[in-house]
Amino acid sequence: MAPVSIDNGLMVAWALFVLGFIGVLVRRDLVFVLMSIEVMLNAAGLAFILAGAKWGKPDGQVMFLFILATAAAEVALGLGLVLRFHHKFKTLDTDAASKMRG
Repeated sequence: MAPVSIDNGLMVAWALFVLGFIGVLVRRDLVFVLMSIEVMLNAAGLAFILAGAKWGKPDGQVMFLFILATAAAEVALGLGLVLRFHHKFKTLDTDAASKMRG
């Protein structure tokens, strides 16, 4: 099996990040927005791993572990947000957030 070149890997990471960003901007469902953020975090992690592999250092893998921890925290907080949002508005449409008052 041939190794993946840095350029091809970065193009995949860029494509994943753009898809996640488009998902955040276009979709209105809160769960889909959170999934798009996860895709963006994974794209950033892939770029870090590729950069670490290029220079032969484990720094990219260490940064990816921080990204995984951040993603796990985002999932935990996101689930609580989704449950509270659904309980209050009976929908997961993000346009309903404009009805929120401080």
